[in-house]
Order: sequence, then C-alpha cells, then structure tokens
Amino acid sequence: MFDAHLHIFDPRFPRVENEGYLPDPFTIADYRKRMSRFDIDGGAVVSGSFQGTDQTYLRAALAELGEGWVGVTRLDLDATDDEIIELDRIGVRGLRFNLKRAAADITGMTLQALRAHELVGWHVEVYIDGTMLTSLQPVLSKLPAFTIDHLGMSEEGLPYLLDLVDRGARVKATGFGRVALHVADTLRRIHAVNPEALMFGTDLPGTRAGRPFQDSDVDLLCDVVGTDMFAVLEDNARACYRLPAKARAVPEDPAPTLPLHRTEQPTLPIRRDALPTPDTTDTLPLPIIE
Repeated sequence: MFDAHLHIFDPRFPRVENEGYLPDPFTIADYRKRMSRFDIDGGAVVSGSFQGTDQTYLRAALAELGEGWVGVTRLDLDATDDEIIELDRIGVRGLRFNLKRAAADITGMTLQALRAHELVGWHVEVYIDGTMLTSLQPVLSKLPAFTIDHLGMSEEGLPYLLDLVDRGARVKATGFGRVALHVADTLRRIHAVNPEALMFGTDLPGTRAGRPFQDSDVDLLCDVVGTDMFAVLEDNARACYRLPAKARAVPEDPAPTLPLHRTEQPTLPIRRDALPTPDTTDTLPLPIIE
C-alpha cells in the first residue's frame, strides 16, 4: 500500500499554533506503530499549517523513511529555483495550497506553482472546502496538474469536483472522519468518472478531524472500487508522484485449463508430388438439362 497523505509532527523541529491549536507530537515511530498491521511501502508526507514553510522536519522525515517516500510542502514565495530543485532531489514532489486554515497570497502561490512545475514537474495539492471550488476556477484553470484533498470536504462542492475529475484532477481518498458528505457514494461517483483519480491516504494523525483514520476505512474503499483496489491503494498515487510502477506477481490459477489428450495420431500433410494421378478416362460428362 501507498499512503498518499500523512503528517509528521516531530517535536525536534519548529511548529506554530494555527487558530490557537498546536497538535501533539506524531513521529515516524508513532506512524509505523499505528500502521504495523498494513503493508505500507511508501507514502507522501504532507506539510500541515502548523509547520508553515519550514523544511527541516521534512528533510529529516524523508531521509529516515527512505526510498518510496515523497514530500508535499509549502514554500516561502521568494524561494529560489535552486531551493526548489534541491527539494525535488530529496523527494519533494508537490506544493500544498492550504486554503482552509491558512492565509494565502493566491496569485503569488499560483505563479510559484507554475514555476515549480516548469522546473521539476511538481503538481499542487489543494486543501479547501468544496463549497469554494467554484470561486477558485480562475486559479485551478491555470494549474497544469493538481489534486484535491479529503474528497473535497463537502457535498455542495461535489458536482464541481466531479467536473474537475473529468478534466484530469486527482482526489485524495482521505479524512473520512472530517468530511460532510456520504463517503461511499462520493467514492463511487469519483471512481466512475475516472478510475485513475482516487488515491488512498490515512491523513494520520487526523488532527482536528471528527475521528482519525480507522482500519475499516480501507475495507470501505475496497468494497467501493472492487477489482481496482490495487490502483486506488497504490498505483494511482505512485503515478501521481512520479514513482516507478509496482511490479505485482500474477497469482497462479489453482485449477488451470489443461490441454485435451489426443487419442489418435494427428493427420499429417501429404506432399503434392505424392498424390495419385487421376484417370481422366473415368470422368463422365454431366447430363445436359434442357
């Protein structure tokens, strides 16, 4: 599995209050302990509003997690091209537009996103209530690639979200405990529009959510997407984050179809020069019918 959305709050690195709230520490060790029953072999560490534009925690996290793990971050608007290229080198693959819990210079962020995409191919991940998606049309239409966090958050924005999915947007199947919509129905409708859109994530530790990730969220997701579960649990995200496709062994058929057993020798072809010569004197003319 690939966890396309998680947060790490390491107390060794700077954190700042957001709306008067500061999350408890949630380290890589905490994450691994929580997800120990799952076969997680990669994921995306996403910068939260509490981390501002600090990159030190993300550098440390990606170094510790190793191959198969990527980062999604916020940058100072005056970040240089060299800084973006260096972050891409260590595994950062996207910019986050936190438009729900953080003040933002939309114009400056959009220009930065376009520059980052041109430099290193980064996409944008948008955290916003779906009711505001329509007002972001001028911004989203300029972004070459983007994802929407947490199923778009609300029922009211679903029609516009589905339109974005139809035009190539990806959607994080995350935060089921923080959304105001019917999760299974929303998953089904997104998947019907584009089977490559949904990407599973835990959203751990689930800060300020009505409830954090539960193991049963995976069961719900698999029930909805059926045979596409490998794509939603891993393959779609790996493609989004420009990681190699996962080689997956084809299971052996426990009752394969066996070839029929021949009871007779097969008919062998006869060479043309071995065919008997017909006697033309034995040929009778056909009667003429008048």
